[in-house]
Amino acid sequence: MKLAQLFTILFFTLLTIKTLLELYLSKRNENYVKNHMGEVPSAFANKISLQEHQKAAYYTIAKSRFSQATLLISVLTFIIWLPLGVLDKLDIWLHTFIADEILRGLALFGLFGVINLVIALPEKIYSTFVLEEKFGFNKMTPKLFVTDMVKQLILAVAIGGPFLYVLLLIINRLGDYWWLYAWGFLVSFQLLMVLIYPSFIAPLFNKFTKLENETLKEKIEKLLKNIGFAHSGIYVMDASRRSGHGNAYFTGFGKTKRIVFFDTLLKSLNDNEIEAVLAHELGHFKHKHITKMLVISVFFALISFWVLGFCYKTEAFYHGHFVTYTSSYMALLLFSLVSPLYTFFLTPVMSIFSRKNEYEADSFAAKYSNASDLVSALVNLYKENASTLTPDPLFSKVYHSHPPAYERIKHLESL
Repeated sequence: MKLAQLFTILFFTLLTIKTLLELYLSKRNENYVKNHMGEVPSAFANKISLQEHQKAAYYTIAKSRFSQATLLISVLTFIIWLPLGVLDKLDIWLHTFIADEILRGLALFGLFGVINLVIALPEKIYSTFVLEEKFGFNKMTPKLFVTDMVKQLILAVAIGGPFLYVLLLIINRLGDYWWLYAWGFLVSFQLLMVLIYPSFIAPLFNKFTKLENETLKEKIEKLLKNIGFAHSGIYVMDASRRSGHGNAYFTGFGKTKRIVFFDTLLKSLNDNEIEAVLAHELGHFKHKHITKMLVISVFFALISFWVLGFCYKTEAFYHGHFVTYTSSYMALLLFSLVSPLYTFFLTPVMSIFSRKNEYEADSFAAKYSNASDLVSALVNLYKENASTLTPDPLFSKVYHSHPPAYERIKHLESL
């Protein structure tokens, strides 16, 4: 059997397995939530009403059915691009009038991105203005929706274009070990983006103001001092312009790190609960979870570029995935498209690792704040975000980065 045929057989086999498995797990989760929506779990009986529990169930079911539909659409689109040859025909067409390989690659990536954006637009509109609207979470106006999309396109061209140009230049000009230089360039670019995102990119989409609640600010500063967390400021983001969901995060490196609270979070929690939520996030920092995840992502990027280096030289990789011409840009685009098929089995492994980190961060929060405040905060966030209390155990183990509500709160109460 030729290597190209082997690639093709593997492609269809993995695509079928991945699609069926994802549909099965999604439907399983939908049925499990539906079967447990009639009664609030005993651990939450005095904290969450039946009406709130059922709202979360209906929201989860609606999202699950929508994800099943979008999965089928994405698989169909994937088949049109590759097995049905649309990507190959587009590349052949570009060959007729763009001789330079790098410019042709930029054109192909651009057309591919724009076409996919148009295909995904109805899904995004439905998700925002129908699904999220139905459950009271959408705050986005059509004007803001269009403005965001235009800004994202401008950033994609202004940042993504030069990045892709340099990457293709490295592949074409730096010899057999180009994949090593490309990896170094990618890592450097990602670190640069982490540095500039808080100050230059995020403010294009949201307004950030200094935290004005002096009582809360004092509590937070005391917590940060106890932990030894250097930062450049505590900010509030106007997340309520787009959504009713609440969150908090910190970003940046070293003393440039900034703490950001969604205004929706500040409205739904009291000061002690906010302190506990922040202590949890700081737990990730102190346990070096972010650093560990960064190291893992850098390692996988290195492995990916090494594999891409092999595929780039192998005609069977192109022909086995329904492409005629070999080129640097096609190797890059094709690899980014098909690699999720070959690596989807890593999803539950990463979920296990992530849930372990969450338990450690919760333990840290219980030590530096109050476990009962974090329990109270989590319950309020489950209510505010309509997060189901009863996900299917298998679905949760495969996909969820956080432990199920019952397990997480049981762990906190034991502390």
